Amino acid sequence: MKLVAAPVRLSTASASFDADFKARLHWSADTDAAIEQRVADILADVQQRGDMAVLEYTARFDGLEVASMQALELTQAELKAAFESIPAAQRDALEAAARRVRSYHEAQKKASGGSWSYRDEDGTLLGQKVTPLDRVGIYVPGGKAAYPSSVLMNAIPAHVAGVGEIIMVVPTPKGEKNALVLAAAYIAGVTRAFTIGGAQAVAALAYGTQTVPKVDKITGPGNAYVASAKKRVFGTVGIDMIAGPSEILVLADGSTPADWVAMDLFSQAEHDELAQSILLCPDEAYIDAVQEAINRLLPHMPRADIIAKSLNGRGALIHTRSMEEACGISNRIAPEHLEVSSSDPHRWEPRLKHAGAIFLGAYTSESLGDYCAGPNHVLPTSGTARFSSPLGVYDFQKRSSLIEVSEQGAQVLGQVAAELAYGEGLQAHARAAEMRLKTVPDMRKTK
Repeated sequence: MKLVAAPVRLSTASASFDADFKARLHWSADTDAAIEQRVADILADVQQRGDMAVLEYTARFDGLEVASMQALELTQAELKAAFESIPAAQRDALEAAARRVRSYHEAQKKASGGSWSYRDEDGTLLGQKVTPLDRVGIYVPGGKAAYPSSVLMNAIPAHVAGVGEIIMVVPTPKGEKNALVLAAAYIAGVTRAFTIGGAQAVAALAYGTQTVPKVDKITGPGNAYVASAKKRVFGTVGIDMIAGPSEILVLADGSTPADWVAMDLFSQAEHDELAQSILLCPDEAYIDAVQEAINRLLPHMPRADIIAKSLNGRGALIHTRSMEEACGISNRIAPEHLEVSSSDPHRWEPRLKHAGAIFLGAYTSESLGDYCAGPNHVLPTSGTARFSSPLGVYDFQKRSSLIEVSEQGAQVLGQVAAELAYGEGLQAHARAAEMRLKTVPDMRKTK
């Protein structure tokens, strides 16, 4: 049976466009109630029993039965051995990608601003102190596929930020370890690594066990169980984001070869059936050419079945009145990945406000950003690019305000603070400020 991939064709000129467009974008992030309850039970069990619970769930879900947690921890020697065991071409590619990712995040660290302070006219010092987190956990998906790129994108910015310890967890069903993932951990500076996954791994990182140290923040994507667990432990630890299905939006003026754009749409569709690939273009003939390329190229793709289901279920080829209108629609979508496949991408870039990452020009395929361009590939999904940012150095740092009030400054600020504190009915606040005044008001004074 021949696979057919026919993304829905929409036109902004149609009276029903807004309704059709909204229906195509809709994706529910609600987690199945049964998953939520199961995750809650796993988290509570790991919090109570620690290592023993993690061992039992690892045996049950990953088919990996061991006598102790020590058997699930990867040593630095194992990581180095994995790096040395992979083909030279893979070693070179990993090292090249790591260099670019590290270079980008080092530039980001310099540009984002570090600690600073100043003194005002009365000698009061005000400022900001930026410090790295002590310990973070990175979740690396495993099982159906291996993601060494996720190791680089999560561990390297943490390392650049100055995080003291980076704890990696990665599921290894049946004990099958991926050498490329372990090699990436070696290159990226992972401190400790455990072959555990799922909600139990998130729980171990969040609460700590006899063997797995408690972390301050958890980053990295996972399945529905991992996403649910991250939501539930937020507050006990920090998290990066709750990631939805992968997305790509291609904003095209018709100047890029149609085969390139079709493959770019495939690049996200092949992730899973819920991934979304959308083309916005004012040239209807070009849209026809992209559809023809989809039909011609699809049979040659190893993950053709997944691509077809994704494009048929959530894909869209949208004919717009103009590139200007296409930019406006793009901002409404706020996609995870946005390709500006145009002969003059810098003409349109200023109009684009909301996107996780913007890829400018025909030669900038989204896949380069996934692996080795340098910027982080952990990006906001499901429209959250309207208010969220890519993972970066700033996610592994925190800011503390610095305040040193001089004696002279206390005479002015103390009166202001006391007045406001009395107004709020917080007398101790007011008195604490007034006690620093050279002329201390009578404590029996009422306000």
